[in-house]
Amino acid sequence: MKTRKLGKDGLEVSAIGLGCMGMSFGYGPAQDKNEMIKVIRAAVEEGVTFFDTAEVYGPYVNEELVGEALEPYKGKVVIATKFGFSFQDGKQVGVSSNPAEIRQHVEGSLKRLKLDVIDLLYQHRVDPNVPIEDVAGYLPNLFCTMK
Repeated sequence: MKTRKLGKDGLEVSAIGLGCMGMSFGYGPAQDKNEMIKVIRAAVEEGVTFFDTAEVYGPYVNEELVGEALEPYKGKVVIATKFGFSFQDGKQVGVSSNPAEIRQHVEGSLKRLKLDVIDLLYQHRVDPNVPIEDVAGYLPNLFCTMK
C-alpha cells in the first residue's frame, strides 16, 4: 500500500483511507456492528492505516465502533475525528466550537476511541459565533494540557 505524509510533521497514512461514517450513520440504518468490525479489521489487514470518524456520526456510535475495531492496532493506525457540533439528550442540536466545550468533546472522543492521543483532530463545521482564530488559538493549549 502506498503512503502519504500529511502536514509539516509528516504523519504517514495509507494512500487509501476508510471513512467509517456510513457504517453506523448517514446512509440508512446502522449496519451490524460485528460485521463492521470485521470490515475495519480486514481493511487493516489489506494495508489501510487511515480511518475517519466523528462524534456526530450516531452521535457517538461510530467513534465507539471504530475504537473497538481498531483497539488491537493501537500505534499502527491513524484515526481522524472531528468536533464542532453540540448535542442535547443524545441528539445533534447545532454547531459549537466554543473553546470551553472543545475539551469536553475531545475527552469524550478519546474515551470512545479507546485512545490516549487523537492522531488527527479537526473542526467539522465552523461555528459562526466563535471566531476561527479563537478555535485555532485554543487547540495548541488543549494538546499541551490533556492527559
